[in-house]
Amino acid sequence: MGIVLSNIIAIYRRELQSYFVSPLAYAIASVFWFIAGLFLVMILLGPNGILVYVASLDVQGQQLGVPVPPIDVPAEFIQAFLDRLGWLLLFILPVLSMGLYAEERKRGTLELLATSPVTNWAVAVGKLLGVLTFFITLVVPLLLFEAIALSSSSPPMPATIPLLAHLGLILLAAAILSLGMFISSLTDSTILSAVFTFALVLLLLFVDVIAKGIGGPVGEIIGHLSLLKHYNTFIQGIFDTSALILFASYIFLGIFLTAQSIDALRFQRN
Repeated sequence: MGIVLSNIIAIYRRELQSYFVSPLAYAIASVFWFIAGLFLVMILLGPNGILVYVASLDVQGQQLGVPVPPIDVPAEFIQAFLDRLGWLLLFILPVLSMGLYAEERKRGTLELLATSPVTNWAVAVGKLLGVLTFFITLVVPLLLFEAIALSSSSPPMPATIPLLAHLGLILLAAAILSLGMFISSLTDSTILSAVFTFALVLLLLFVDVIAKGIGGPVGEIIGHLSLLKHYNTFIQGIFDTSALILFASYIFLGIFLTAQSIDALRFQRN
């Protein structure tokens, strides 16, 4: 067990270091921060932003002499912002995951991994932890701006709501990256890997729409596989064990399929 853990840590460190020396990773980070910052500003201060909307309601209430129903601005902000970030992941994460194994195939180092004493599971887990840690470093600066935006709310917002929302964001990212890692292990083309990951994740996000069209018990079962449905549960500040199990299942499935894919390559080489 100790050897497997040390192998995972070694792969994790190598993978994480590769992101901090990659121009593509910095380009992805720049695009992510720019778009996320734009979302944050527009949601708060844009022409159709939350603050402008609440101010217009107050003015209408004063003019008509009608009491304005209370609006939980911090909760509305968190839900709207994390909803936009969830859709942004659809474009960012396939690009992050596309080179996890495809680049190894292209450089010819995947064969070395496949025939090395390191288990396929250790390699897959290490790679997934590395890319997930890099993604978390992209999210951390956003937490600072969110904290500043929420600091003036009265009464203060319960910490559990943003914590659960960001837990959902990280679980969603882990699920997408895990599936993207598997697709990356099937091809030496990073472009094909990104395109197929995008298509698969898009299907899993909208699977509840397909389920509604099918209807009945089968549709209900298929609808439960929706990533978007369970992600929305978290960003609403609701801890749902079924959503947690679903995300964990997708993460495990991606790691399992990746290990089997590399094991098939190992068998071919032998």
